Amino acid sequence: MKALRLLTLLLAGVITGSFSSAQTVDVYPPHWWVGMKNPMVQLMIHGNEIGKENAGVTLKYPGVKVQHVHPPENQNYLFIDLTISPQAKPGKVQLSIQRKNAKPFIVDYELKSRRSGKGKDFAQGVTSSDFIYLLMPDRFSNGDPSNDRISGMKDQTLNRDSMYYRHGGDLQGVINHLDYLKELGVTTVWMTPVLENDRSSRTEHGYAFTNHYKIDPRLGGETMYKKLSDELHKRGMKLIQDAVYNHIDIDHFTVKDTPMKDWLHEWPVYTNTTYKDQPLFDSYASAIDKKRMSDGWFTHMMPDLNQSNPFVAHFLIQHALWSVEEFGVDGWRIDTYIYNDLPFMNQCNQALLDEYPKISMFGETWVHGTVNQSFFAQNNLDVPFKSNLPGTTDFQTNLYGIAPALNQPFGWSDGVNKLYQTLSNDIVYKDPMREVIFLDNHDMTRFLSQVGEDVEKLKMGIAWLLTCRGIPQMYYGTEILMKGVSHPDGLVRSDFQGGWAGDKNNKFTREGRTDGEEEIHQLTQKLANFRLHSTAIKTGKYMHYVPQDGVYVYFRYDGTQTIMCIMNTSAREKEIDFTKYAERTNGFAKAKDVVSDEIHDTGKILNVGSKKLVVLELLR
Repeated sequence: MKALRLLTLLLAGVITGSFSSAQTVDVYPPHWWVGMKNPMVQLMIHGNEIGKENAGVTLKYPGVKVQHVHPPENQNYLFIDLTISPQAKPGKVQLSIQRKNAKPFIVDYELKSRRSGKGKDFAQGVTSSDFIYLLMPDRFSNGDPSNDRISGMKDQTLNRDSMYYRHGGDLQGVINHLDYLKELGVTTVWMTPVLENDRSSRTEHGYAFTNHYKIDPRLGGETMYKKLSDELHKRGMKLIQDAVYNHIDIDHFTVKDTPMKDWLHEWPVYTNTTYKDQPLFDSYASAIDKKRMSDGWFTHMMPDLNQSNPFVAHFLIQHALWSVEEFGVDGWRIDTYIYNDLPFMNQCNQALLDEYPKISMFGETWVHGTVNQSFFAQNNLDVPFKSNLPGTTDFQTNLYGIAPALNQPFGWSDGVNKLYQTLSNDIVYKDPMREVIFLDNHDMTRFLSQVGEDVEKLKMGIAWLLTCRGIPQMYYGTEILMKGVSHPDGLVRSDFQGGWAGDKNNKFTREGRTDGEEEIHQLTQKLANFRLHSTAIKTGKYMHYVPQDGVYVYFRYDGTQTIMCIMNTSAREKEIDFTKYAERTNGFAKAKDVVSDEIHDTGKILNVGSKKLVVLELLR
């Protein structure tokens, strides 16, 4: 039986040969820094039989000590805990991995000086003062055609006519258009993940990691990612990284060669997550429903990580910290937040905040109900589990807010009353200004298609996005009338025209845009840049009035500025009497239309056309 087991391991690739001092190993994280607030780092060393007959690890380096050595059941791994004192200096640490029946194996490990700026030019956090632009690098712009295909990688597709093949967009393409984004009023770039996705197909979206410590070379690799971060910060802009903690790809090296038996959530037979969030907070829920939700796999090709395993937790948390320090990340969007082990997420969030107090995080919470959503963030609920996540992607103001407001007829609980009702539930959040509001994203039908390609409704949506409470996020191409229905999802991930050499039209330029596209582009630019300098919208209070006959009026205000927003969702022009809103309009004689610059007298009736959202700055 022992011989049969050995043969099985050899065939599986778990044991590939005898140990040799000439062999190479991979170390994760690949380097670390002196001067981190947390003095401990856990190295995961992966190499053929590196943990076999381990007799300990020694080193001689001032200020660095081996705290613990953990040899897991898979002898191709070794976990080493190092403590790095505040007095330690940058340099090469030589680790000697002792073997009972062989020469020691030497690993050189580099400790670097920390990134300059000490938080001033990175880890700044993304707040309600920002405007996020979400893009998919493969579909935004191809700045370097030489990396469109990389020899040796599994996915060699390259065809812009296919929604599921690679199109060649990359990080240089994003860099090439940062000035376009800045002029549009964008302050922050969030991209779908840029980590290596070395799988055979569907690599365009980036959500199936095969190596956490490699930036996908088809996007430009680590060098280009650092360049993008630097170019953003030079412009006073910020970088959000998309984190996927819950799952990895079936071809990830820790799946193909699993470090230990409980690295993943394993089941006797394949078990998918239920995608049902309710059991996580439902006081009547069964244990099995909760387990299937959290521990079931996202798909057959995306194994679920066991984040209650401390080695898995260290691996994920250290990668997050490493990314901030290595690439100058300012904030995190956390994919599929609700499927993670929530105590782990609290641990991970806190580790980031401990090291980088200003950094921000928001989790994807595609759920149905404000109570459901608030459970996953800092909230005012009296529940056993208390999340420390600062904010979420606010699907509630999307699914049950702006979409029905513009698509449904007005009624007691329908139409714009849904938006009013949803915002009235903000009492559940610790800070609703941390909620990330949006019209659509890379998984949803584009907003122009949601509203039946009614451009007037799109204008209302954009005006709402840039004046409501929270952090606004726009999906790439919304400003140039991009459309598409998410059945299948590839239809909402089209190329931004002009991002490829030879494109017939360059939508990044005025000359390449139609008059209709230019109108939406100018509206976005005008409102976004006004927002940049509006204290009332960025950080002020919110007050709204009960909608009447399809008209919803809300205010953003502080001690120095008052903004009045009038949303007329009805099919008829409406007369607005400023005195009906005296609580906020008293003392103001004029109202300036932020978009048209037209001045109105608040002592007179204002006519607001059908399907219009008028943004007014009140003046004394």
